[in-house]
Amino acid sequence: MIETRGFKILRAFGLVFLSAVVLVPLFVVVITSLKPLEDVQGIFTWIPSEITFQPYLDIWKTVPLADYFLNSLIVVCIATAFSVVIAVLAAYALSRFPFKGARTFSLMVLSTQMFPGILFLLPLFLIFTQLQRTVGIQLNGSHLGLIITYMTFSLPFAIWMLAGFFASIPKDLEEAALIDGTTRMGALWRVVLPVARPGIVAVSVYCFITAWGEVLFASVMTNADTRTLAVGLRAYASQTDVFWNQLMAASVVVSLPVLIGFMIVQRHLVTGLSTGAVK
Repeated sequence: MIETRGFKILRAFGLVFLSAVVLVPLFVVVITSLKPLEDVQGIFTWIPSEITFQPYLDIWKTVPLADYFLNSLIVVCIATAFSVVIAVLAAYALSRFPFKGARTFSLMVLSTQMFPGILFLLPLFLIFTQLQRTVGIQLNGSHLGLIITYMTFSLPFAIWMLAGFFASIPKDLEEAALIDGTTRMGALWRVVLPVARPGIVAVSVYCFITAWGEVLFASVMTNADTRTLAVGLRAYASQTDVFWNQLMAASVVVSLPVLIGFMIVQRHLVTGLSTGAVK
């Protein structure tokens, strides 16, 4: 296909527009986080009259951001770890051991992605409340309840993605390992998992990002002691004022773990998503 000059110009304008849509809000967030509060409360300016890093120091004092950070790490890391482990075992079984109803199960797992998360909020809340009344296990307002909640919508996608990735791995590799005397779990651990590393990394990143920025469930199922970062950012807005520079600085700090992790595993992420989605 020969690209005309008009098409090239249109493509260039489109790329510039899309880049501006993405980069301009990020620039506003960063530049606002470097302004003193007096500049933020006045008329917005693209270039600050004074650059200060004081908001990055004040964010830890205005609200207990360190506690929110710890709560998010606990909930997100545990939910991601359990989701990946269970998804690996379930996806491996789906791709290697055909059984009656396997396709139906796969379609049911995939169909859960069709529904918005808000539909599961009230049922989960009622289930957790009933469990607390009957068994005595407190899930609402606890780390455990939020971990289970995040697993309900990250686990189905993880199973579906990894099932497609495992299906792309030749069975001859495992059969050779079984002939050499290893067990089925040994073949999974020593042969399949190293080959499936890109898919596992992609699923892990998805589970982590989904839980790290989640607001809806965390707003309802946490209290002052278990509040996560996504919900804790609202504390920078009081009844009389909003610390916009600190809010933007906290947003930058909150985004750094995801940004750094994405940059580290970017190569594995692209390979894992492309392979798992095609199969």
